[in-house]
Amino acid sequence: MSAAEAETRWLDRPLYRGIALFVALFFLVAAAGVSQGSASMLLILVQATGFALIALGLNIQWGYGGLFNFAIMGFLMVGGAAVTFISYPVNASFWNSDGPMLLGRALLAFLIGAALVYAARQTRRLGLRGFFYGLVVVLAWFIAYVIYRSQIDPAAAYIESTAGFVGGLGLNPVLGWLFGGLLAAAIAYFVGRISLGLRTDYLAIATIGISEILRALIKNMDWLTRGTMSVSPMPWPTPLPQALQANGVGIADSFVQARLGFLALAVALLVIIFYVVQRAYGGPWGRMMRAIRDNHIAAGSMGKDVTGRQLELFVLGSVLMGIGGAMLVSFSQIFDPSGYQPINHTFMIWVMVIVGGSGNSWGVLLGSLLIYVVWVLSDPAAQLIFVNLSTLTQHMGWGAIPEIDSRALQMRVFVLGVVITIALRFAPKGLIPEVIRREG
Repeated sequence: MSAAEAETRWLDRPLYRGIALFVALFFLVAAAGVSQGSASMLLILVQATGFALIALGLNIQWGYGGLFNFAIMGFLMVGGAAVTFISYPVNASFWNSDGPMLLGRALLAFLIGAALVYAARQTRRLGLRGFFYGLVVVLAWFIAYVIYRSQIDPAAAYIESTAGFVGGLGLNPVLGWLFGGLLAAAIAYFVGRISLGLRTDYLAIATIGISEILRALIKNMDWLTRGTMSVSPMPWPTPLPQALQANGVGIADSFVQARLGFLALAVALLVIIFYVVQRAYGGPWGRMMRAIRDNHIAAGSMGKDVTGRQLELFVLGSVLMGIGGAMLVSFSQIFDPSGYQPINHTFMIWVMVIVGGSGNSWGVLLGSLLIYVVWVLSDPAAQLIFVNLSTLTQHMGWGAIPEIDSRALQMRVFVLGVVITIALRFAPKGLIPEVIRREG
């Protein structure tokens, strides 16, 4: 066998493995659909599609650029808050009150503060340096903060006491998804400008702090997000089961048809984004990003703007996180800031990317669907096992197993740990690892 033929066979192995794994995943989903029912399986698939978008965003940051981002949960909350503001019905109590005028004043105060800080930073051009330059900038920030808080605090108190919160604009939820991506991109740009100059471990620590700051802000901005009181019901971009039932569709069929419609829209969006990402990474842009990821010093010496390209990856990945977070909120029809937990909305996303294969979009897609299906189904599977064990122990005179529901729910973390251990033992680079084809 020639060297070229041996290389061709080596390159084809991940393809065959990927096909086999996707076929196995299909049979797993089909079996789960038979046991759980079509409506429940469609619910899981819609949510898995949203998490696949989020995992693709992390793959752009980590798999393509080697950037540690532990602020995933924060960007998901930003996307959820964005779709709430765009698609939730209009709150007439707010618009008919003095709330808009007070918020306008707060916005003007913010712009004045921003202009003041900008002017303070420009004093460097006038020759101001060292201690006095720092003093001027700090003083400008303090004055800007006081000006802004003097307007936003009365506005927030008035809105909470009269209208409850701002409400939404009553627009199509898909616009809310796009706005969630744009808002996440804007935040990621400023975060990236500050954090991407840090070393890898410091970047991870910084993004953890950013995530907690975003969570604290969203949970405490009751006038805008209702905080821990939650916002519901959120509208769907496709017909709800209630709308189908009003047209004569049966209750069981209405849930299947409604979720199938939502799934079709979510999959269409995922396919478009997946195609664009694949084409970009397979071209010159992707080769440049791989060069920066593998050796940023060498790439910088060749004239590449390393920090600029890393910022680009960080923003693009955050866009997908914002869209995915907004989609999940729309589907669940509730935005509850207190429901976001790092293990569900950061750690599990990292598991999806690592198990699937970082740097390979197909691997990340497989890992997203597999991990989420296993995560959700491990609870009822554990309950079934515990119930049978409890019956057995009762017959043996050992007594019943207490708190089966809570124990089964905790088994999710154990099952996830087992999956990670097995995957890293037998596929340390992921189930479908990245394959770089080199010509010549």
